[in-house]
Amino acid sequence: MSQKPTASPTLPKKPFGWEKLVITGLMVGGLIWSGIVTEVNVPQFVANFGQFAQIIVEMLKPDWSYVSYVVAPLIQTIKMAVIGTAIGAGLAFPYAFLVSRNVVTNRFVTGLFRFILNIIRTIPDLLLAALFVAVVGIGPVAGIITLAIFSFGMVGKLFFEAVETIDEGPIEALKASGANQWEIVRYAVIPQVMGYFVSYTLYAFEINVRASTVLGYVGAGGIGLFLQQNLSQFRYDRVSLMVLLIFAVVLVIDYVSSKTREALL
Repeated sequence: MSQKPTASPTLPKKPFGWEKLVITGLMVGGLIWSGIVTEVNVPQFVANFGQFAQIIVEMLKPDWSYVSYVVAPLIQTIKMAVIGTAIGAGLAFPYAFLVSRNVVTNRFVTGLFRFILNIIRTIPDLLLAALFVAVVGIGPVAGIITLAIFSFGMVGKLFFEAVETIDEGPIEALKASGANQWEIVRYAVIPQVMGYFVSYTLYAFEINVRASTVLGYVGAGGIGLFLQQNLSQFRYDRVSLMVLLIFAVVLVIDYVSSKTREALL
């Protein structure tokens, strides 16, 4: 005797309540208010779209003869990213242990160092670059210092969060055997988080390569300075060439970094 297939139970649909209407209205109102405050002019954008199309047409014809002039600043940009990332990540490595509450149990110490780290992370990199250009002058030194501070804030945040999520078993075992704080960090903490630290450092390096191209706009060296100069001269053919070169370099770095992270984790 065949049985009729039973219909699968369906969950009742939730009614579209007034809370969702209010949230939707607030979001739409906030969008409109933001457009008014920032003086967004959609008709003007549409009217000037022809100029944008003209720029795109000019950028479709890269000036390949300009390659010899931008290779050196492009290499300088990569060097800035490498040195800045190395300095920032090197400082973030020991600092992350000072803000990890499972390593340093004194809440006042961890709170103080976390407060300092949060202040560093809130300062925009362009503002840092402008400040250091005023201090040390135009050139890659200002860019390196800026990238180092930026890397320190980012890697330090990610790394101490990784430290706080480790397995507590090895730490408790070493404490029970009478190990001191340095031995606990060396044998129970570092082996668990070293792979994450390298991964976060490579991630910061990828971001710094992109960021260093923008820092040149405020005089922090690298290919960004050439971008700013050629944009001010409306040489979009040269700008497109530099964009293509930066894009190629970023693709290579992203590929190498991703493969390195896969091998480590």
